[in-house]
Amino acid sequence: MMKKKVVIGMSGGVDSSVAAALLLEQGYDVIGVTMRLWDGEELCGELMEGACCSYSAAEDAKFVANKLGIEHFVLDFRKEFEDNVIDYFVDEYENGRTPNPCIACNKHLKFDALWKKAQLLGADYIATGHYAKVVFNEDTGRYELKRAESTAKDQTYALYSLTQEQLAHTLMPLGELEDKAKTREIAEKYGLVTANKPDSQEICFVPDKDYAGFIKRRTGKDYPTGKFVDTDGNVLGEHKGIIHYTVGQRKGLGIAFGKPMFVLKIDGETGNVILGEKGTEFSQKLIAERLNFISVSKGESGMRVLTKVRYSAPSAEAEIYMIDENTAEVVFDTPQRAVTPGQAVVFYKEDGTVIGGGIIR
Repeated sequence: MMKKKVVIGMSGGVDSSVAAALLLEQGYDVIGVTMRLWDGEELCGELMEGACCSYSAAEDAKFVANKLGIEHFVLDFRKEFEDNVIDYFVDEYENGRTPNPCIACNKHLKFDALWKKAQLLGADYIATGHYAKVVFNEDTGRYELKRAESTAKDQTYALYSLTQEQLAHTLMPLGELEDKAKTREIAEKYGLVTANKPDSQEICFVPDKDYAGFIKRRTGKDYPTGKFVDTDGNVLGEHKGIIHYTVGQRKGLGIAFGKPMFVLKIDGETGNVILGEKGTEFSQKLIAERLNFISVSKGESGMRVLTKVRYSAPSAEAEIYMIDENTAEVVFDTPQRAVTPGQAVVFYKEDGTVIGGGIIR
């Protein structure tokens, strides 16, 4: 019987390297693809070394492919990355929101653009090194996304936007591994050069984590200063521009108040940054838009869910009230800290199945 063909996205890291090895063990015909996403001159020196879009990362992916005896290609996705990730990232910050570029990259690049290329190569599936599980529920007739065995490495939060079509053609072999140590153990067993490679940074195209500096270099703009105000509108001081701040931020405000003050809201229209004292950074509810549901075809008012309002947040119980098919109000049982416009809220069942999610308004 002919083997099923899989195109796996190989970033040059240990996770995608081991995912490729596991797919071979499972009997698939595997092709490795490294996605060329970003090569801005201002970032492609030593600063970029080790990032998922650096030259050395592509070389590492090639070495791993050769070691495993699989074909490897480097494909150009720079235009798609700029349009769907970089431009989105800049636009969100300019409007006082805090984007999640990894979610955008997953949605538009890794599970859309890559799948289209994979089909041209005759592939039945794409695969990634994400820690998550894809299963088919015979009772509902729907593909489901479930939390990985490794709760510490689980990446379902950043994958909530996947569609039924995408999940039907996606493999994530690392979802069954109990921890990262097991991943590295498998890499050692295969003698892969990535076995002890450190994890990549959170945002590959801003390796120094200076988001405001990146935005300024990218746009060539000078962003205006504005006012820090309290919840009553009283002016507390001057800030250096809204692109420097995010909801929940306490440090790096550039002004001393004699007590802890937190960013509660960023008003993209007025340019004001609203601050509040400790305790006021908690929210009882939020509005989620651009909803995507996975385990169900649509949301229903009164649904009880577990939620995560950011990748590192603990799960919190809540209830969903549908406003329309793409928008919902989410009411928490217990107020949640730093609910941030532009970030995702993801809904789960008790067993770790992703119900769906959306973007916080």
